[in-house]
Amino acid sequence: MNKLTYFIDLGLNQYEPLMEYQSANVGIDEMYARQLCTYLISNGIQYELTSNEMQEKEEMLIVKKRGFNEKYADEVNYRGRGIYIEFRKPNERGRKLTEIQSPNHYDVIRYLLKDIVDIPGYGPMFTTSTEIDEDRGCYVIYVRGMDEPEV
Repeated sequence: MNKLTYFIDLGLNQYEPLMEYQSANVGIDEMYARQLCTYLISNGIQYELTSNEMQEKEEMLIVKKRGFNEKYADEVNYRGRGIYIEFRKPNERGRKLTEIQSPNHYDVIRYLLKDIVDIPGYGPMFTTSTEIDEDRGCYVIYVRGMDEPEV
């Protein structure tokens, strides 16, 4: 894998490049972590992953623009501070449960792959969606309690 490119699906088989990552600039582990996120936040806009594709050594993520990203009062900018994962509850207006610092993207991948994650201080919870927030430099995993119904 040499390149990862996000494309915006404009409809009618038209796609516009959004951003690109080269393996020389980011690690393969980060490229894989990005492919596991169901949402992308970039420049205040929320995008939803609709397709994850490959062609030779290039990875392509097709996203659909969903509109402006809803900001939460307790958002933190992690840029330059390391790799962070936030855990939030979407059915409680995005309430942040906790955050963890990850030593690398491989550990992030471990969380992104799971249907049920063990959240420090809260225990096991169902993952409802995952996102990479480019604006704040972090991953966000949205969860619900084990006894909470799906919304």
